[in-house]
Amino acid sequence: METEKRLRTAIIFRTVARYTLLVFGILIFLFALVSGSEDYGGGLRGILENSPNALPWLVLLLLVLVAWRWELTGGILITLLGLFLIYFFNIRGNNFFVSTFFLTLLVTILGSFFIVSWGLGLKKE
Repeated sequence: METEKRLRTAIIFRTVARYTLLVFGILIFLFALVSGSEDYGGGLRGILENSPNALPWLVLLLLVLVAWRWELTGGILITLLGLFLIYFFNIRGNNFFVSTFFLTLLVTILGSFFIVSWGLGLKKE
């Protein structure tokens, strides 16, 4: 009974982390790709010149794919990426926005969900 409850909890953590990070990653990637393109003249050329701004979010999407297959490895990498994003976007720069802090903190928390899910699914009675 306890094992079944723990496995059910692991599935909930895994599902929340997978789909939230996937949707979140796609939306933020598209926003980062398009949002600064008008500074470069807009259109396809502006999007291509602005594409380096979307690289951290592309990395997040790739790590979500890794975590989909290997939860522990992907969870550790996503958590580390989240900590890096917190540092890069909030601590290192002169601009601190609460919304950016919570978005980057969400990446760290959801990455840890993969680790917790792996740990709950691993233990046996």
